[in-house]
Amino acid sequence: MEEEFRQAELIYQQLTQFVFDYSMSVVGAVIILIIGYFVARSVSQWIANALINKKIDPTMSQLIGSVTYFTILFCFMVIALGKFGISITPFIAALGAFTLGAGLAVQGIVGNYGAGLSIIFTRPFVVGNTLLVQGVSGIVEEIRLAYTVLLTEDNESITIPNREIIGQILENTFDYKLVETMLTIEMQEDPEVAIAVIEKAIANLDCVTKMPPAQVGIDDFELSGVRIGVRCWVSTTSFFMSKYEINKTLYQTLKNAEIKLSTPQQKIQLLS
Repeated sequence: MEEEFRQAELIYQQLTQFVFDYSMSVVGAVIILIIGYFVARSVSQWIANALINKKIDPTMSQLIGSVTYFTILFCFMVIALGKFGISITPFIAALGAFTLGAGLAVQGIVGNYGAGLSIIFTRPFVVGNTLLVQGVSGIVEEIRLAYTVLLTEDNESITIPNREIIGQILENTFDYKLVETMLTIEMQEDPEVAIAVIEKAIANLDCVTKMPPAQVGIDDFELSGVRIGVRCWVSTTSFFMSKYEINKTLYQTLKNAEIKLSTPQQKIQLLS
């Protein structure tokens, strides 16, 4: 019985000594964790709300906010462990190794999200613009963090990863697109008459915008005749249909005005 009392007294002394040695550390660790909780929650909520205000996808905004929350909270937990004399060096090394491995594993995905953030903040184009990139053209229907969706005139949906857009040459024609056509008339025809009838025909087309006005003029001189250039703006939603209508109108107009289009000619001289 006396032995049991001695063991109980020893345990009591050890507990008392532990509380005395680590009481302030425990209190300090608890305070650090409480501060970390409020800091992590405030910062994560601020980041999530800021991303939502920037028209970023709400799901992705909440995800980024959650990642920020746990990252900050983890840092405060590491600091709290240091109050007990536990070295934080292994945790920092493990965190660095994990971050490096995760970065290498998802570098393509991270690249798309990084490019998406760049597009959203710099705004080289917005929804409704007409974009030509990587040989693909269409109306911007949706901008996500990872990808951008283009809708073609044929009602085809094209998804482009954002990292394939950033760093490329972008052609943004907004709501209208330029139609350029070249016609070569014979050398004996009067180019001023041809320009006049073409301008009149273009002005009567509903598919061609009035502002900016169409441009018609002599583009170049060739051996077979005079090349007339025609430039006019049409709606991007019906680009090809408008282009075909313009070409048909130009052909019929020159034919009715009896203005002859030149044909390629080649002169061959036989030597005896």
